Amino acid sequence: MEDRQAPGKALVVGGSIAGLSCAHSLIAAGWEVRVIEKSLSPPSSSPTGAGLSLDPQAREIVSSWLSDPTILHDSSLPLDIELLQFVDGKKDRKIVARDDNFNYRCFHWTDLHSLLYKALPPDTVLWDHHFLSLIIPENKASVRIKVKIPHTDEMKEFSGDLLIAADGSMSLIQRHFLPGHKLRYSGYSAWRGVYDFSEDISSDTIDSIRSAYPELGKCLYFDLVYGNHCVLFELINKRLNWIWYFDAQEPDIKGRSVTMKVNQEMIEKMHTDAQRMWSSELAQLMRKTKEPFINVIYDSDPLPQLFWDNVVLVGDAAHPTTPHCSRSTNMAVLDAEVLGLCVKKWGAGNLGLALQEYQSIRYPVISRQVLHSRHAGRLKQGLPLQDNTAFNPKEASKEEAAGILHKSLPFFYKAPVSMDQ
Repeated sequence: MEDRQAPGKALVVGGSIAGLSCAHSLIAAGWEVRVIEKSLSPPSSSPTGAGLSLDPQAREIVSSWLSDPTILHDSSLPLDIELLQFVDGKKDRKIVARDDNFNYRCFHWTDLHSLLYKALPPDTVLWDHHFLSLIIPENKASVRIKVKIPHTDEMKEFSGDLLIAADGSMSLIQRHFLPGHKLRYSGYSAWRGVYDFSEDISSDTIDSIRSAYPELGKCLYFDLVYGNHCVLFELINKRLNWIWYFDAQEPDIKGRSVTMKVNQEMIEKMHTDAQRMWSSELAQLMRKTKEPFINVIYDSDPLPQLFWDNVVLVGDAAHPTTPHCSRSTNMAVLDAEVLGLCVKKWGAGNLGLALQEYQSIRYPVISRQVLHSRHAGRLKQGLPLQDNTAFNPKEASKEEAAGILHKSLPFFYKAPVSMDQ
């Protein structure tokens, strides 16, 4: 199966967590890798970066790419508990569902990205390189891409055996093969923020939020009200991550980002609405958070396929998903691991077989997880389901409530990484 004569050469478009994960997995498979990223430099902080959580399987994979696996643990906090509660009258809370064996860990996006980036060989990532187009020669033995370096207006070409599209939910490479494919707007967007209290440890804001949410530091909280829900959990280095999902008409997004710039008037309205809707503790936390931003929530029906010739999609380019089951980063890590194992198994000389096996392993998993995450989001947001009913958190049965916990996700405990599983 494996062709050991020469290492394959892979080009990865996108230097976010999905792209860096692919770089690690392909390097582990013995391939040469170049990552093309449009950002000017590695992020040291990110005003639009926020919290994410990794499941045990993804953590095991990422740890295998790091020289010191304990760093992953030391850069995160535990999420041992998932707790959903209905908030009635801003003060009263009723537990809707609880999982005391959640076993996730939470990271700030920048922290996880930094760990992955620093563990790569030097010069793996080419910063300030904007992908423009791709060319597959008639013999389909390679793939070429054109890029531009904006600050010099220099144009470059790179070629490789394999092109990996890790360029996000609005992927230009995906659009090349599926020009008519569109993202599906969920019907709601989300205010997001990270509150840094490292210099404000004993403030009224922190004292009150810890009193209202006593298991912060080990718990993933969901507050549910009719037509809205809010997520809250603690990050390492004294930061609190919150996400408030609210019903809204689809905004007119400019460019290729699903984050929206907000102005002071929008922020002030959000503060006013939070004071009316949420507890005083949560509303105060939102008011104290600097630079909140809006994520527009999209996903996609499963794509018809994940690869064309020697071009393959990974991460959000392959499966845009709503965030309600913590899938985006976890699926990207699994994509990378499976892709690396497949190309190692088959070698550069049998790339078509490797990509076919990658698709056979990942497609059933990601399709079910994307659709389940969509369903979970509609339940939590109280939106109508196919039978025109809506989830009522105040009156839900134990069985109904259990269906919105993460552990109801298909392949929650483990997703296959080979055809033998």
